[in-house]
Amino acid sequence: MLELEIVRRAVRAAIEEDLGPGDVTSRVVIDPAARAKGALVARERLIVAGLPIAREVFRQVDPAVAFREACRDGDERPAGETVATVEGSARSILAAERTALNFLQRMSGIATATRRAVALAGGTGVQISYTRKTAPMLRPFDKYAVRAGGGTSHRAGLFDAVLIKGNHCRLAGGVGEAVRGARRRLRDEASNLPGIEVEAGTLEEVREALDAGADGILLDNMDRGTLASAIALARGRAFLEVSGGVREEDIPFLAALGVDRISLGSLTHSVRAADLALDVAPS
Repeated sequence: MLELEIVRRAVRAAIEEDLGPGDVTSRVVIDPAARAKGALVARERLIVAGLPIAREVFRQVDPAVAFREACRDGDERPAGETVATVEGSARSILAAERTALNFLQRMSGIATATRRAVALAGGTGVQISYTRKTAPMLRPFDKYAVRAGGGTSHRAGLFDAVLIKGNHCRLAGGVGEAVRGARRRLRDEASNLPGIEVEAGTLEEVREALDAGADGILLDNMDRGTLASAIALARGRAFLEVSGGVREEDIPFLAALGVDRISLGSLTHSVRAADLALDVAPS
């Protein structure tokens, strides 16, 4: 679930960015007493995500606008299907339209891509997850959308899990030294953080990670042959995650290898917005 205050803050900032002191076009074109009704409609088959955020946009613009959901986040909807309806002041509906759609289209695009990736994993049980390559200030929404599409949670940020990346290893003196040092410091701090995961790009680094007692290994940017060897070496000895340039067409192969998680930056860093529109008529 999204925290209500996070939603309110993000929506407030987005409305201020778009609406500013007021919609000058509607002010000079639309009678202030005019009322309208509208339907938020899928223009393509998609997985819906972002309805609570769209509701909050209309609420902040005008609490008198009625927002009615026709489905739930995570539902699949075909082209032409209504996902929600609005009714109220015509000026208010037009003022909220683009901001509500921006959230809905981005989040539904992420959810749709995630659901497609989950399907490509073919029921193997491998987790499909996001990375930290999210839109600044929209990470909670991006993560929520991945979960709506059937994906799983990864770390929220730099603060809630130890994931030792290549730059950490280079600065610490290698994969093994980075893992051992992290283990010592976590023990000294009596930390309750989850286990230590470390990035490995070669078979030698995988061996170093295993020898140092890493709980998880992020197999990063490996070619297929190296990846298969790394998984054969480490399966059952550590949690195995694959990341780095993973494409949709790679998912069936990776899932069949028996990894635990596939992380795709593309779910959030280059998402294609789902096609939704608001069809409005006088009421």
